[in-house]
Amino acid sequence: MCGIAGIISAKPNNEKLQQMLILQQHRGPDHTGEYVDPGYCALGHNRLSIIDLSAKANQPFTDNSRRYHLTFNGEIYNYIELKQKLKANYSFKTESDTEVLLAAFIVWGKSCLNQLNGMFSFAIWDNNEKKLFAARDRFGVKPFFFSEEDEAFYFSSEIKAIKSLIRAKSPNEKVWANYFVYGSYGMPGETFYENIQQLPGGHFLEYHEGNLKLNKWYNFEKGLKSYSHILPFEEAKKSYFEILSDSISLRFRADVPIGFNISGGVDSSLLLALVNRLHGNKNIQAYTFFTGDENYDELPWVEKMIDTTQNPLKKVKIQPTDVIENAQFLSDIQDEPYAGLPTLAYATLFEAAKIDGIKVLLDGQGMDEQWAGYDYYQTSGHSATIQGTGKINPFRRNVLKKDFSELAEKPVYPTPFDQDLQNLQYRDLFYTKIPRALRFNDRISMAYSTELREPFLDYRMVEFAFSQPKEYKISNGVQKFLIREILKEIAPKDLSYAPKRPLQTPQREWLGNELKDFTEENLEKIRYSKASDWLNFEEMQKEWRNYQAGDNQSSFHIWQWINTGLLIGD
Repeated sequence: MCGIAGIISAKPNNEKLQQMLILQQHRGPDHTGEYVDPGYCALGHNRLSIIDLSAKANQPFTDNSRRYHLTFNGEIYNYIELKQKLKANYSFKTESDTEVLLAAFIVWGKSCLNQLNGMFSFAIWDNNEKKLFAARDRFGVKPFFFSEEDEAFYFSSEIKAIKSLIRAKSPNEKVWANYFVYGSYGMPGETFYENIQQLPGGHFLEYHEGNLKLNKWYNFEKGLKSYSHILPFEEAKKSYFEILSDSISLRFRADVPIGFNISGGVDSSLLLALVNRLHGNKNIQAYTFFTGDENYDELPWVEKMIDTTQNPLKKVKIQPTDVIENAQFLSDIQDEPYAGLPTLAYATLFEAAKIDGIKVLLDGQGMDEQWAGYDYYQTSGHSATIQGTGKINPFRRNVLKKDFSELAEKPVYPTPFDQDLQNLQYRDLFYTKIPRALRFNDRISMAYSTELREPFLDYRMVEFAFSQPKEYKISNGVQKFLIREILKEIAPKDLSYAPKRPLQTPQREWLGNELKDFTEENLEKIRYSKASDWLNFEEMQKEWRNYQAGDNQSSFHIWQWINTGLLIGD
C-alpha cells in the first residue's frame, strides 16, 4: 500500500509533484520516487514496502522496453498465479506484484483488470503514445482523486495533495447540504470539494491530449450470472467456505509481519477462527479497542474468542482525552467528514500496530452487506443509511439556512434487482456503507503507514453471497444465517449467535459530558467560518442545549457540526 501522484501537462512541474508526495509521505515512508517525461508527464510514488522489499521493486516502475511507467497503490493478491500465465510473454526481473500488474497490462491490455484479485489504484504512462491509463479496484478499496485545471490533469491518493496545487477548491455545497440533511457522503464520483473528483470503484480512465474519458470495467450484475444456479444450503455453505478460505490465504501473502483487528462480533469471530485454522499460527497478533463502558464495550466477547485460540491480544483503551488530542489530526488526514468516535477509536489500533512493527492488518469489513447483517435489512424498503438510530431522526435540517438547505437533494440510487433486499445490499455495497467505511479506513490505516486488507471483500465472495436466496441470509429473523452456521462448526455457539451491536462507543454520552468543552469549541469555530453561510448558529446552539437537556438518542447531528468545525473552522 502506498501513495500515488501525477501531473499530466505540457509543463509538468517537478516541484509541484514533490509537494504532492510530501503531503502523502505517511502513506509510504520507505521510498519516494518520481518519473518525468519532459513536456508531458510527471509521476510520483510513496512506497510502503510489503511484497519484494528490494529496491528493484521501487516505483514508479518501468518495464523492460522503457515504454511503460507504473505508479501503483495496493496489492494484487493473485500475482503468483498471474505471473505463471505471463512468463511466456514477459521477462520478470523482480518478485513484486507491481511488475506482474504492469506485465498484465502490457500483455492483456485493459482486459487485465478482470484478471486481478486485489485492492488497487494505479496509473500507467505510455511513453510512446503520450497517454495515461488509470484504474481503481472493483469496490474502491484504494482511492484515486483527480482534477483538471489550466490544461493540466492532476491525480493523487489523497485530496490534500491536489488541493495544495489547484486554485478552484471551494467546498461542494450540494454534497455538504446532502451530508447535513441525508447523511450522504456523496455519490461515487464526488468529493466534498467542487473541483476535485474521484474515480469510482470498478472504473478506469484514459487521458490523452487533454481529453479525459471514464469507463466502467466491473460489471457486478454480469458477475452474478456465474452463480445463477441455486445450490442446496449445505452445498452453498461448502462452496462459500472454500472461497472464504482462499481469500484469507491470498491475503496472507506478504514479506512483512501481519496482524488483525477484531471486535466481538460474528465477522471477527469468523476471521479469528479461520486465521488460526488455515495458518496454524497462534502467534498472530490481534488488536481491539475498549472504553471501559460496559454498555458499549465488546471486550468480554473478544476475550472469550481469544480464549479459544490463544492469540496474543493488544487491548487499546480509548479515553475522552484521546478524542481531544486526535480529532483535528484525523480530520486533516481524512480531508472530508468522518464517522466520529468509532473512527477515532479504530485509528488507535493502527497506531499500536505501527509501534509493534506490524505493517499489515486484516479486518472483517463487508460481511453485513453480503449477508444482510444490518437491522434495516429486515424492514423491506427502509431507506436508513445510519446504523443504530432506530426510528430517531439523526439529522437537524432546521439548523440549515434556507438557501443552503434548498441545495439538498435526496440521493437516488439504482435498483437493478427485482428483490428489495438485494437493492438495499447493492446500495450499501456501491453507494453508502462500503464506500464510506473504506474511505475512513484507508486514511486512518495509512496515517500510521499500515496496510489494511479486507479478506471479506474478495469479489468472488461478494458475488456468491449476493446471489444466494434471501432465506440463506435471513432465516426466522436470524441475520447472516449462513455465516453463523459456518461459524457454529468452528467456534463456540454463543459466539456464532451473538447479536449484532450497532454502537461500540459512548460517543452519545461523551459529547455531552466529558467532551462538552471540546464540542462547544468546535461549534464556535463555525460562527466565523465559511460554514456560517450554511448554518444558523442560534438554532444550532438551541439544539445543543436540547441535547444536553436529554434529547440525545442520536449524537450524529452533533458530530456533523464538530466535523464541520474541524474541517472548515480554521
